[in-house]
Amino acid sequence: MQPKPPIDFEERCRGAVLGLALGDALGAPHEGGPIERLLWRWIGSTRDGRRRFTDDTQMALDLADSLLRCGKVDQDDLAKTFAGSYRWSRGYGPAAARVLKRIRSGRDWREANRSVHRTGSFGNGGAMRAPIVGVFFHAQPENLVTAARQTAEVTHAHPLAMDGAAMIAVATSAALAGADARTLLDRARQVATQPEYAERFAIAADWLTANAPVSPRDVRARLGMGITALASCVTALYLAGRFRDQPFEAMLAFTAAAGGDVDTVSAMAGALWGAANGAAKLPAAAIARLEAAEQIDAVARQLVAAARV
Repeated sequence: MQPKPPIDFEERCRGAVLGLALGDALGAPHEGGPIERLLWRWIGSTRDGRRRFTDDTQMALDLADSLLRCGKVDQDDLAKTFAGSYRWSRGYGPAAARVLKRIRSGRDWREANRSVHRTGSFGNGGAMRAPIVGVFFHAQPENLVTAARQTAEVTHAHPLAMDGAAMIAVATSAALAGADARTLLDRARQVATQPEYAERFAIAADWLTANAPVSPRDVRARLGMGITALASCVTALYLAGRFRDQPFEAMLAFTAAAGGDVDTVSAMAGALWGAANGAAKLPAAAIARLEAAEQIDAVARQLVAAARV
């Protein structure tokens, strides 16, 4: 068997960013219950027939915009950027919507981010955009974990949520360097500070090591497919590892079958899969139908240039 040709850094970075957006857009129609799915059938396409992305991709693009303009994590700028881009039609969760509306009205993000949940949101909103941190800070590993936590804190200040962001950012950076599935999982586990993650990491590691034929129902029951960071981040790491050498569409079909927070899990897993395999391996027909695909790719290329500084 001929060895696989190496994938260059730019190709991997473009894969991460486009994989995030594509996973989000393709996962959105399978999100939630009948009402949510019916609503997305109504608003899920652009006027020219492309698949719309959700708040997952919007906030990832907002994060990229702020990092590229500021050259660092500027939480004040990031909060304003997030709030300025808020549109209900992107599918923001109710709690995130309330936080962003309060920031937009002039409330300090340090208060707004605890105005809905007293200890801060423990949702996966910080993690879903964390692949951008993994790309931007790839050449600055000493700053990567802190940056991931800071970008999450603006809207998701609970330690579980900030852990989730750090885990996904570190795993993305490792995937960009060509790390294998178990290494991604191990790197993510090393930055998790909250003990609640330990059992899920152990389950995922066992499944990957055994190459076990785990069903979508098993994944949902034991790792989770929920809106919290705890019930989705390890899931995304596992799925990206399990399907690393399989088609992108196979991973998304499995994720959709598991149900729950399909778009966000698909966005995180999609970014990791794209970082591992490169943009050229993503389904070209689906990319062609992705909303603003050209602009998203342009952002990815800008992040590549910044990551090499």
